Amino acid sequence: MIELSSADGVAEIVLNAPEKLNALDADAIAELSDAYREAERMSQRGDIRALVLRGEGRAFCAGRDISGVDPREDDVLGYLGGLVQPLLERMASFPAPTFAVAHGACLGVGLGLLIASDIVYVADTAKIGSPFANLGATLDSGGHALFVERLGAHKTMDLIVTGRLMSGTEAVASGLFSQVFPAEEVTDAARTAARAAASGATQAFVASKALVAALRDQRLGLWDSMAEENRAQAALCDTADYREGFAAFQEKRKPVFAGRG
Repeated sequence: MIELSSADGVAEIVLNAPEKLNALDADAIAELSDAYREAERMSQRGDIRALVLRGEGRAFCAGRDISGVDPREDDVLGYLGGLVQPLLERMASFPAPTFAVAHGACLGVGLGLLIASDIVYVADTAKIGSPFANLGATLDSGGHALFVERLGAHKTMDLIVTGRLMSGTEAVASGLFSQVFPAEEVTDAARTAARAAASGATQAFVASKALVAALRDQRLGLWDSMAEENRAQAALCDTADYREGFAAFQEKRKPVFAGRG
């Protein structure tokens, strides 16, 4: 159900099980992790410099596929801790900018896939929230951290207890994700942005990814964050793209970045 292709320096990973709204069982999670591993190899070879993740059909990803799960025998920790979290960590550390296209249902593990992506373009009709109230389960895949950080404790608990789903327009207006587009335009918008990123200074983007992650995970203050920026900038001075950017500016031309150090 997972497809990987590449063109114009951009890898595209597709969740292709529209008949079940791209819900992911253990095998699909492993397959998706393999696709990201292969895309990493492509990036290391210099074949790709950006990645797009999207879903086929009416939904991006409706979460975990529980159609065949017996709750009395469910190894939920093995699924979430042993499979999902390592996948999300792999996605978050991808060595190039990553874009996700959110449309239809984006729930549970599907929400986690968005959280682990760098940039999320959202259809106005997307559905985002915590649908677990009727399952006797709780929000997972990083949803608590995202909602509390961006929405605050009270709105987070409201979404969890009521099970209300936000539209894509509301989710972006609330600061959850990057930009909102009409549903028929969102995939093309992500692909266009990814192609533009693929021609940029990849190592500078990766440096910013690391800085953003440190601010999020380590809660760096202003001066510690500035010190990290200084070190990142000094490291970039040794890259060909840094020299090309300065040369292009001084020569009043458009830079041509190779994307490598």
